[in-house]
Amino acid sequence: MKYLLLFPLAFLLTACGTDGPNGYTTLMGIDFQTLWFLVVGAVFTGYAILDGFDLGAGAWHLFFRKEESRRIALNAVGPVWDGNEVWLVIGGGTLFAGFPVVYATLFSAMYIPFMLFLFALIFRAVSIEFRSKEPMQWWRTMWDVSYSLSSALLALLLGVVLGNVLQGMPLDANYEHSGDWLAFFNPYAFLVGLTSLALFMMHGAIYLTMKTEGRLFAKVNKLLQRSIIAFVILFVLLTFYTLLYIPHLSDGFKSRPWLFIIPVLAVLAIANIPRLVNKQKYLPAFIFSAITVGLLLITVAIELYPTIIIDSSGAGNDITVYNGVASDKSLGIMLLFVAIGAPLVISYTVFVYKTFWGKVRLDEHSY
Repeated sequence: MKYLLLFPLAFLLTACGTDGPNGYTTLMGIDFQTLWFLVVGAVFTGYAILDGFDLGAGAWHLFFRKEESRRIALNAVGPVWDGNEVWLVIGGGTLFAGFPVVYATLFSAMYIPFMLFLFALIFRAVSIEFRSKEPMQWWRTMWDVSYSLSSALLALLLGVVLGNVLQGMPLDANYEHSGDWLAFFNPYAFLVGLTSLALFMMHGAIYLTMKTEGRLFAKVNKLLQRSIIAFVILFVLLTFYTLLYIPHLSDGFKSRPWLFIIPVLAVLAIANIPRLVNKQKYLPAFIFSAITVGLLLITVAIELYPTIIIDSSGAGNDITVYNGVASDKSLGIMLLFVAIGAPLVISYTVFVYKTFWGKVRLDEHSY
C-alpha cells in the first residue's frame, strides 16, 4: 500500500502547471516543452564536459611512447570514464522520452555516424578493459591503437552530428529525412567535428596535467600548448564559416540581442585558458575549459530554439519543441523523475571524482 502513495507524486508537476497563453502547460511561467528542451540540453552538456576530457585524453594516448606513461594516462581516466558515459545514456533516454519525433528523425538521418559511434564506444570500452590482461607487447599496442583511435573518432562524430543539426537537413511532411544518405558528410559538419575534437583534446590535456608529474607532465604540457593553438584556429575558422554560410544561426541573437553576452563570455573563457595554463593554474584552466564547453552548447541552443532540427529543403517542415514533443502529462511526469534523479546522479559523480582526486599512482590493481 505504501507504494500507492507514489502515484499522486507522479502527477505533481502536471498538477502544479497552468495553461499558458498558447494552451501549453507551464511551470513557473515556462512551458513544459521548453523545460524539457533545457533538461535535454543540460544532460548533453554534462556529458560533453565529463566524457569530453576522457575522450580527449584517449585521443592523446598514442603520443605517449613509454609503457608506464600510457598506463598512467589510462589510469587517469580509468575510475571515471564509465560513469561519464552514464550521462550519454541518460541523454539518449531524455531525448527519446521528451522528443520522440526528433529522436526518430535524427537517428534515421544520421544512421551511419551513430553506428560508427556505437562501434567506437564498444571498442573503446573493450580496449580499456582488455589492454592489461596480457603482457605481450603486440597485444598492448593493438589495444592502445584501438583506444586512441576510437576516442578520437567519438569526439569527431559528436561534432559531425552537431554540425548537421546546426546546418539543417531536408525533411518531408512526415519529418523523415529526404536527402542523400551520405549528406551528413559535408564540409561544415566536418569542420564542426574537427573543432570538437580539438576542444576535447585541449580539455583532456588539461585534465592530464592535473593527474601526472615528472617527464610525463612535461610532455602533456607541451601537447596542451599545441592543442590550445589548434582549437583557437579551428574555432575562428568555424565562427567565420558559420557567419558567412549558415546565416540562419544568428537569428536567435538578432531577435534577442541581450543574449549576445553568451558567445562573448565563451570567447573570454577561451582566452582565459592559455593565461591560466601559462601560470600553471591547471585546475582553474580545467574549470574554464568546462565553462567553454557549456557556453558553446548554450550558444547552440540559442541559435536553434525553438527549432531542434531545421528543414533545409525550404518546405517549412522544421521539427520544433512543440511539434516533436511528447504530451504535457508525459513531460510533467518525467520532470518529476528528473527532479528526483538529477541530484542522485550529480552526487554520485561528485563522490567519484572526490574519491579519485590527485596524481595517479600505479599499483597491482591498475590498468
